[in-house]
Amino acid sequence: MEETISLKEIFEVIKQRILLILAITLGAAVVAAVVSYFVLTPTYQSSSQFIVNQSTQEQEVPYNVNDIRANVEIINTYNVIIKSPAILEEVISQLNLPYTVGALSENIAVANEQDSQVVTVTATDENPELAVDIANTTVAVFQDKIQEFMNVDNVGVLTEAQLSANPSPVAPNPILNIAIAIVLGLMIGVGLAFLLAYLDNSITTEDDVEKHLELPVLGVISHMNSEDIRSNQMNFQLDRQKRGGFSGAQKESV
Repeated sequence: MEETISLKEIFEVIKQRILLILAITLGAAVVAAVVSYFVLTPTYQSSSQFIVNQSTQEQEVPYNVNDIRANVEIINTYNVIIKSPAILEEVISQLNLPYTVGALSENIAVANEQDSQVVTVTATDENPELAVDIANTTVAVFQDKIQEFMNVDNVGVLTEAQLSANPSPVAPNPILNIAIAIVLGLMIGVGLAFLLAYLDNSITTEDDVEKHLELPVLGVISHMNSEDIRSNQMNFQLDRQKRGGFSGAQKESV
């Protein structure tokens, strides 16, 4: 026979294990907060932009759609060149960075909007000042080297990276990490509660007898503790006294 579970049973399982669920959720949130604030190292980002424009030799020639399209297409080539060892090795040398070319390449992102001639170079580092230097130096080295590689001079710096007065880290995000930890904690807590309920084969109620053993319940023996016994004794004595008083009153009336 296929077993089904009702909403009432689900709520009962959650109610029975609510302390366990809350403890796991709170623990996950505390761990996420400690890791975010005290373990993970903050990282900062800084961006520099350059624009791919018309060559200086052809500035007297008016722009047309084909020229813009060609410049946009060549940007994809520029994006690859920027993260190449030829550029990054020079950046490492000028700034005396403690990075390999591969490590520095992972800390640099190059992107441009669709059909846009503006390219944004974003550098990420644990030091906000160094992130600014990496972004500006990368664009400057690329601007110098591209003339040797492709014999073009159509790259102009649009915006240089600048260090703000109070730089804010881009990672980690403690609020987001804590929110994710709370959701995961709730999921783990609820899952563990249902797992414990599934593994619990003990029979504690009349419904368990009928459900698991498929036997009718003939009677129930109530559990009584010492307080219940004392309370019953007091009620018995009071009833006895009342009955005794009532009998005496009847004898006197007779």
